Amino acid sequence: QVQLAESGGGLVQAGGSLRLSCAASRSIFRFIAMGWYRQAPGKQRELVATLTRGGTANYADSVKGRFTISRDNVVNTLYLQMNSLKPEDTAVYYCNLDQDIYDRSTYWGQGTKVTVSS
Repeated sequence: QVQLAESGGGLVQAGGSLRLSCAASRSIFRFIAMGWYRQAPGKQRELVATLTRGGTANYADSVKGRFTISRDNVVNTLYLQMNSLKPEDTAVYYCNLDQDIYDRSTYWGQGTKVTVSS
């Protein structure tokens, strides 16, 4: 089992920035991909950004140019730097580790709430 501890959410004004962190209890490099998803009230969970084991990043069109996904393999932490935040970015953000290369397990964080005021 891998434990994921998310942090960094909060209340910010439109145009502001936040950095989300997702600390894992085990090496994140053993996962095929990792990413951030979000779920706004009354909506389905959607992909925000993903990062492959090889370092390729992919972003939802709505966040391209504003958000940056990154990782630190030494401290087993995944990050999401969010700049130029908009009210429509308000959601609960979840980190995901997808497919452990040894047993194909997938893990989700507990979620961290981001609220962007206009």
